[in-house]
Amino acid sequence: MIRKQQQDTPGRRSFLKNSVMVSIGFMGLRSFGASAFAGNIPSVYDQYGPLLPDPKGIFNLPKGFSYKIISRSGELMDDGFVSPGRNDAMAAFSAKDGKVWVIRNHEISSDDPENGPFGLDNSKLQELAESDIYDRGFGKNPSLGGTTTFLFNEDTQEMEYQYLSLAGTIRNCAGGPTPWNSWLTCEETFDSKLEGVNEHNHGYVFEVPLSDQAVLAEPVPIKAMGRFNHEAVAVDPDSGFVYLTEDRGDGLIYRFIPREQGNFRAGGKLQALSIKGQKGFDTRNWDLQTMSTGNKLEVEWIDLENTDPEEDDLRLRGFDQGAARFARGEGMWYGNDEVYFACTNGGKAKQGQVFRYIASGKEKMGNEKAGGHLELFAEPNDKNILRACDNLTVAPWGDVILCEDNSDPRLVGITPKGEIYHLGLNVGYKSELTGACFSPSGKTLFVNIQHAGLTLAITGPWQASRA
Repeated sequence: MIRKQQQDTPGRRSFLKNSVMVSIGFMGLRSFGASAFAGNIPSVYDQYGPLLPDPKGIFNLPKGFSYKIISRSGELMDDGFVSPGRNDAMAAFSAKDGKVWVIRNHEISSDDPENGPFGLDNSKLQELAESDIYDRGFGKNPSLGGTTTFLFNEDTQEMEYQYLSLAGTIRNCAGGPTPWNSWLTCEETFDSKLEGVNEHNHGYVFEVPLSDQAVLAEPVPIKAMGRFNHEAVAVDPDSGFVYLTEDRGDGLIYRFIPREQGNFRAGGKLQALSIKGQKGFDTRNWDLQTMSTGNKLEVEWIDLENTDPEEDDLRLRGFDQGAARFARGEGMWYGNDEVYFACTNGGKAKQGQVFRYIASGKEKMGNEKAGGHLELFAEPNDKNILRACDNLTVAPWGDVILCEDNSDPRLVGITPKGEIYHLGLNVGYKSELTGACFSPSGKTLFVNIQHAGLTLAITGPWQASRA
């Protein structure tokens, strides 16, 4: 029996260990990016040794590492619904007895019942009350995206419990954890109700509280965070400010200032990142190198109007006001007083960029007029090193872990010294990798093979990196 999750409105609490992945000493990234632009492309760093062929033909890993498939789409979950496919971004949270809760996105469109939670004929849709699902599609074309939540036992490496936790949204791609044990899930779409197929507009952020019982989150969009092609978010636990990426070739980076810290439904102000003194700055480095690694650019934030538009023009209006442009902002993660985010096809070779945003002291104290600094951390411009970086996370020992978005994708790591290494390779399926995140203990790395509907738990000698 599904019970609706009541919205919690807590104040700021201690950030979960996994949400505050320590990210230290990234000075080496600067020299790496600089040498890449100079044509001196370094070789891939031998962090854990070469990737070894997987006897099962699914996922290659270094010596000493192993994976286990812990979830498959199509399985019957504990709440009676079908485990959805197209697994995407995730975050892990501490549970009792040393176990781990994980909230997982599913990037499913309305016309894909094969991957949806209600069965091939959507018959299980009738088990939900009207208030349990955001968009029923007039009973004919329900929105099939959303989130699932599962409990994982690190000692036994077994999935113990799994349920549907948000229903009726579209293309839930990335998101981010909050300091109060919830998950912000983002719709990567601008689907409209005007065509008569959907009952509601889409292109919003939804909050999914963590629950140890099979309950559905109230499907209430946080419209004040804007309507656009959302990708990921990162919440600063000091200020409560939310930073957001937009998956467009000419997208913006946004900042949301909540009216009440910890209560997004109370509304707030949406702003766009601008480089101080350089209106309409282009960070993409496509035709002209405008950013070099290691140089910090001062940021100011521009207030936006009409942030819940009927036309998909928020980024265009923001750019006209002076906002900076980014090449498909995707994964984003909050580290040690810093926000890291990836741009999938940024850079001269259009193979991806990694940025760091450092909030100023005043900004972290909640001053909405204050800005920080933006820094380009990595831009290899060599597909043999990095191709189309997408979701990312930060390991407890400081490495950035990137998922690639292509037909034979890798897990790519960057050490605090800036050394780039390959951690894994998908050889079993023509599918991107998504959702990389570490358990709070740092023992397990969770990752999805999206199109196959698989969630993997990877373990190994991480202590080598800690040392």
